[in-house]
Amino acid sequence: MAQHARLHIDTGLDIYFCDPQSPWQRGSNENTNGLLRQYFPKGTDLSQYGVDELSAVAHALNSRPRKTLGWRTPAEALDGLLKSDMIEGVAATG
Repeated sequence: MAQHARLHIDTGLDIYFCDPQSPWQRGSNENTNGLLRQYFPKGTDLSQYGVDELSAVAHALNSRPRKTLGWRTPAEALDGLLKSDMIEGVAATG
């Protein structure tokens, strides 16, 4: 996020950072770290793994239903969001 000021200027988005030593402000990040620890213990050198192995872990995590998403997978939740946005953005005819 070294270019956060430029991102704000270019897009008008507000940029927020969590306070140091405040993991409760980074819930999704901390949850994901916990899930990753099931595959890679803390301190693991990820350069020792190939692309296929890392991709398999990413697929496993992205295919895992989440309670916060109503037991949908992240892909299902995103798909539903995108479809609802498209339907709401469609102009009525007649």
